[in-house]
Amino acid sequence: MTLSGKSAVVTGAGQGLGKAIALSMAQASADIVACDIQTDTLTDLTDQIHALGRECMAVPVDVSDRPGVDQMFADAADRFGAIHILVNNAAIVPTAPAEETRRNLHYAYLTTPIERRSLGITTSLTDEDWLKWWDVNVHGVFYCTRAALRYMESQRYGRIINIASVAGISAASAHSPGYSAAKAAVASLTKTVALDVAGANILVNAIACGAVLTPPFQAYLDKATPEQKNSLYQQIPLGRLGTPEEYASLAVYLAGDNHYLVGQIISPNGGAVI
Repeated sequence: MTLSGKSAVVTGAGQGLGKAIALSMAQASADIVACDIQTDTLTDLTDQIHALGRECMAVPVDVSDRPGVDQMFADAADRFGAIHILVNNAAIVPTAPAEETRRNLHYAYLTTPIERRSLGITTSLTDEDWLKWWDVNVHGVFYCTRAALRYMESQRYGRIINIASVAGISAASAHSPGYSAAKAAVASLTKTVALDVAGANILVNAIACGAVLTPPFQAYLDKATPEQKNSLYQQIPLGRLGTPEEYASLAVYLAGDNHYLVGQIISPNGGAVI
């Protein structure tokens, strides 16, 4: 697999899955536009990409800021001459203490023989709990997609990979209804945009990730009790979380030219959702 001669915009590239995707695409010979709101994380990534012999343009931007997104793509096009690949990875995930409490409640309910009842998750949510997911996880995906398409449509070539989640195609994240709804919106947007632009040789697909061993998930595991960890692993037939590199390899494949995939939601999840 080679992405030689291609430029790839990767949002949320500073750490975790986004960083793994950016590095994997650089290893496949793509030049990288690395976007993240956490600016301090981009320095190390830039150094690693340069060490691979590829160019890296680090851009500190919040993807929910539409003018900032448009400027990033204009600068990237000036730098590399074209935008070939977009990976919409930037997202916020359920890591707040209240969200971890709901997660543990949900996992225990699924894996232990306790009385069936309402978990009270939906009614416990505030307006803020619901609304916080949309600016980055949905609006940011749309802003970046629209900006990228303005370049891809004229050149009649492009690859867009949206990072969705099993949360958006199942009840696997019932502990976080707002996050699940936002990721379902990403899956739906993937399909409608794919149909819109496939005739211009722009292939849009999504990766509906299962559990990924990113720093936030590792932080959760570090605090979890043995029982809470077992409740998680019992839901995954493979018995472990996926590594960022395993997901990144699929992103590299979808960014290439040797496939016939349009508007597909592909879910590597260790068998958690079959």
